[in-house]
Amino acid sequence: MLSNEELLNIKGGALSITGSLINNVVQFYNKIFEFGQSLGSTIRRLSENKLCKI
Repeated sequence: MLSNEELLNIKGGALSITGSLINNVVQFYNKIFEFGQSLGSTIRRLSENKLCKI
């Protein structure tokens, strides 16, 4: 069994990838993708003069 002093000196791994980190990266990617789609649709509608009247 390790003493308390030895337990304090244990170094862990440099990088741990968790499920929540992967989930946040995927959600961020999806938001950027959706923003790009919206921006592209707006530019296309503006250039083709096909805007809905409000």
